[in-house]
Amino acid sequence: MLSRLKKIATQLKQEFEVYRLVLRHPDTPMTAKILLGLAIGYVLMPFDLIPDFIPLIGQLDDLVIVPLLVYMALKIIPDALVSECRELIKGEKANE
Repeated sequence: MLSRLKKIATQLKQEFEVYRLVLRHPDTPMTAKILLGLAIGYVLMPFDLIPDFIPLIGQLDDLVIVPLLVYMALKIIPDALVSECRELIKGEKANE
């Protein structure tokens, strides 16, 4: 179980690196950059749009809004660009 969690954490870290590269890439559409920026901003906001004291809905907003923004951004970004960034990350990991 612990090794599985470590594997998931490693994959998440790698995906964050891919998204960082995608966000900085000059061929990334501006709409996608805005959506990714909104997702990051929402995570970093010191307050929630839907307060956490509202049962169930207050906690679910973070689990729904951020992934939805990332999903929408990834749908706009060309697959070839995301693949290129993934290959760059794999190449960096192989050089370490």
